Amino acid sequence: MWHSGAAPVHSAAMTTAEEFWETFYQDRDQVWSGKVNPLLEREVRDLEPGTALDLGCAEGGDAIWLARRGWRVTGVDISATALARAAARAEQAGVEIAFERHDLAETFPAGRFDLVSAQFLHSPVERDGERDTVLRRAKDAVAPGGVLVVGGHAGWPTWQHDHPHQDHRFPTTADVLAALDLDQDWVVETDDVVEREHNSPDGEPGTRTDNVVRVRRLR
Repeated sequence: MWHSGAAPVHSAAMTTAEEFWETFYQDRDQVWSGKVNPLLEREVRDLEPGTALDLGCAEGGDAIWLARRGWRVTGVDISATALARAAARAEQAGVEIAFERHDLAETFPAGRFDLVSAQFLHSPVERDGERDTVLRRAKDAVAPGGVLVVGGHAGWPTWQHDHPHQDHRFPTTADVLAALDLDQDWVVETDDVVEREHNSPDGEPGTRTDNVVRVRRLR
């Protein structure tokens, strides 16, 4: 069900995550900027490249950035439309990325990776407990010595007063760490909240707060 990014509201008649995200992408020819998520760049830019798993890769911005830096990347999304765009853009960028379609609540990529990235895994169609399950599977996919980076929104933009999901609760870094249920084989390297400029689509100035967690598997 998972995809990276915050989504607008679609019809409540949507019955599956795949239908929701396919409609989300087919509404426009391009949804995201194609740039790397700043939180991921901050947490990964000084790491030695290895194998990387990008969960909810969307149209490929993060995966392409990682591949250009020497990472061997597997990008995953539920939307076939998003994956087709990501593959086309990777080809245009001259990088090789393996793309796989998964509903991460149901299936998960095989193997272990030096980096697992889970950026903005927010979904209006998630079911209770699914996000925590996905995060634990992401943790299990980290190779010894590798890292898991989880970035997410901590609240609505300051200019957004009419919230589409009034009862929505944004996960905190404490929520993320609780879901991961780390043992002595792990160390927390980043537990941070970041405020950034985030203007409305109409140009109204504003800010948005995000959070980021980076944990490393020691063995």
